[in-house]
Amino acid sequence: MLLAMGVSCRELVKKWENSISGTVGSTERVHTEKGCGMSLDEVIEECKLFYFVGQETTSNLLTWTMVMLTIHQDWQERARVEVLQAFRDHQPDYQVLNHLKTVNMILHEVLRLYLPGTMLVRTTQEKIKLGDLALPPEVELLLPVILIHHDTELWGSDAKEFNPQRFVDGVANASKNPSAFMPFSLGTRTCIGQNFVMQEAKMALAMCLQRFLFELSPSYQHGPFPLLTL
Repeated sequence: MLLAMGVSCRELVKKWENSISGTVGSTERVHTEKGCGMSLDEVIEECKLFYFVGQETTSNLLTWTMVMLTIHQDWQERARVEVLQAFRDHQPDYQVLNHLKTVNMILHEVLRLYLPGTMLVRTTQEKIKLGDLALPPEVELLLPVILIHHDTELWGSDAKEFNPQRFVDGVANASKNPSAFMPFSLGTRTCIGQNFVMQEAKMALAMCLQRFLFELSPSYQHGPFPLLTL
């Protein structure tokens, strides 16, 4: 899949190069005059990254949401009632998706329990002090977000249980620390696709709830296991 995408990206970039060559001479000249730019291979790798991150994470979110709604039929019914009241049998409207409070609570709870990226990685660029710890440059720091999301001191005694009701007053009030929920990271490094992913997931879930009832296979064994994503 990614190999085929690499070929397609290469063809698109080549077409772009040909389209501007008559006006600016070449892409090399564009890069030189601006003092920046990416090679063809770098553009292709960026396209692969966008594709993988956008598809894989959203797919995982929807998969775990379906699993949770089959286990917790009461929440599936509450979400279905909300969706049918909002759209009936019509195509879900983008603007109305933001008002699906129950669906939003469910997605947030799934992201808390089964976030696609279980940890964040950061590298120090210079010597810094982190609390009482002094870190030199080029140190790789791993933040196990999934452990924070399952911490009973932050989320209460039911931290490992599926309970969307904890988000009834919003993300900031769901735990003892407003920063404890970080499926898309935080601060200046927050995922640029956060809003798109949530809208995409709401749209897909709403359409499924309009048309289907979900039931779990009797042979299903619940055992999440992180590889590149959860």
